[in-house]
Amino acid sequence: MLNKEVELRRREVQIADNLPADLPPLLKRLYLQRGVCDPADLERGAKNLLPFQALTGIDKAVALLHQALLDGRRIMVVGDFDADGATSTALTVLALRSMGGGNVQYLVPNRFEDGYGLSPEVVEQARTRGAEMILTVDNGISSHAGVEYAHQHGIPVLVTDHHLPGETLPDADAIVNPNLNDCAFPSRSLAGVGVAFYLMMALRAHLRSLNWFGEARAEPNLAGLLDLVALGTVADVVPLDVNNRILVWQGLSRIRAGKCRPGIRALLEIANREARQLVASDLGFALGPRLNAAGRLDDMSVGVALLLTDDLSQARMLASELDALNQTRKEIEQGMQSEALALCQKLEREQTDLPLGLAFYHPEWHQGVVGILASRLKERFHRPVIAFAPAGDGTLKGSGRSIAGLHLRDALERLDTLYPGMMLKFGGHAMAAGLSLEEARYDEFQQRFAELVGEWLKGEALQGIIWSDGALHPSDFSLQTAEMLREAGPWGQAFPEPAFDGKFKLLQQRLVGERHLKVMVEPLDGGPLIDGIAFNVDTTLWPDSSVRHVELAFKLDINEYRGNRTVQLIIDHLWPLG
Repeated sequence: MLNKEVELRRREVQIADNLPADLPPLLKRLYLQRGVCDPADLERGAKNLLPFQALTGIDKAVALLHQALLDGRRIMVVGDFDADGATSTALTVLALRSMGGGNVQYLVPNRFEDGYGLSPEVVEQARTRGAEMILTVDNGISSHAGVEYAHQHGIPVLVTDHHLPGETLPDADAIVNPNLNDCAFPSRSLAGVGVAFYLMMALRAHLRSLNWFGEARAEPNLAGLLDLVALGTVADVVPLDVNNRILVWQGLSRIRAGKCRPGIRALLEIANREARQLVASDLGFALGPRLNAAGRLDDMSVGVALLLTDDLSQARMLASELDALNQTRKEIEQGMQSEALALCQKLEREQTDLPLGLAFYHPEWHQGVVGILASRLKERFHRPVIAFAPAGDGTLKGSGRSIAGLHLRDALERLDTLYPGMMLKFGGHAMAAGLSLEEARYDEFQQRFAELVGEWLKGEALQGIIWSDGALHPSDFSLQTAEMLREAGPWGQAFPEPAFDGKFKLLQQRLVGERHLKVMVEPLDGGPLIDGIAFNVDTTLWPDSSVRHVELAFKLDINEYRGNRTVQLIIDHLWPLG
């Protein structure tokens, strides 16, 4: 909130203006600053979705599923233990059942007992439960051993995933992944749930062409599953390119209209969010963490059950269970953050500067929370961070988060090339990755990771930057403008929510809820008195009562209280003015 190393920069428009002439000037500026210059990029109708035919392997995958439905095989959907995996699993099970799959089950690996992906142990569980075909969602692209084990027992495997593939692919019967090297699908940013949705669309189209649907079996409306697609896409923090924005917008629109799964409705209630006012950030910061809590601390099967149930009473019970887990997660995370900061202080005492790549380990850390810890530390120190926790068998499990300028999975791949055997396995994306290694090799990894990041990252990348879309005119501090911005999204990863900066008179400030600060400000150049709030601030850094003028980086929001709606600033950063 008050880190002096954080620099304010303004986005610039560097492309030609081809947007509609009747677009409000502020909105036109915001779109241009995000690289949107084609009116087609603003379309949000489902008819504008990219066609599924461009996905490599889609025809083979559809043929496998069609045959499985014809044969009445037991299809086992194997998901992942995060929100993307849970929504992918629920969507696939619901869609297959609606298209005649009378024997569709699901299995979500337990983070603590099974680890990530389709391992031989997970395949054995599926086999024990009578699986005659395995369909992975949001995992499988690196599951060579699991696929081989399934084939040894005569079980075909269909892999759907969106994670980056390694040098070799598993010998699955079909693979659908927009990030395959030979895939011509124009968007590589689909989440796992997006890939699953596309496969189900392709399967329905194929079955429709065979007159599969009729009086005995109604054709399903897959648009009814877009609420799950929106939740999984936003929660997995994939880039909101044009295609993902359509998927998220369509899902949001259905939730706002009350046409959502009972489980999502129950999550909204427990998170105190109004469905008709829902925005994408609510999915990411209110619903997603509660769903993720199941996989982090317990078993994601609870989350999948929530999304599958048609009973609102049961959904409310499961949502309460997830909310309690999320509260526990927060408490664990706060303790881990304190310990990590103590480790940082120790590093700073031993060295002049912190390493450019940070790795942390504590024997009492919780492996389900290390990803969140890495994210928090990355934001605080503006460096790539990997946090490790013990796996209980002499190995450590790590979760990493990166910053712009360092592709984390590529960095791990380079380390694996330079130091074979140092890591047991790894995988992930540019900004997030996971790995495991023997505890005895942690010190070596910490050193090698810091060295590599030091070679790959240079000075400016380590500067904390707050990006602004510029100043607002005094007349823009209005409900009308705030509503326009809310409806102009969905905003999210790689399509950031509009943020502004300005200089203000600081008229009032008070602490609420222990760590949130409410203020009242007035633009220095004139304008209305405006309420603002800064969440989770370090109160030791907040300006004292003598500060009268501040520069703010903020978002324009709407505060609703007892039926009254007023403009409110969500303050991202504050700098006292002399």
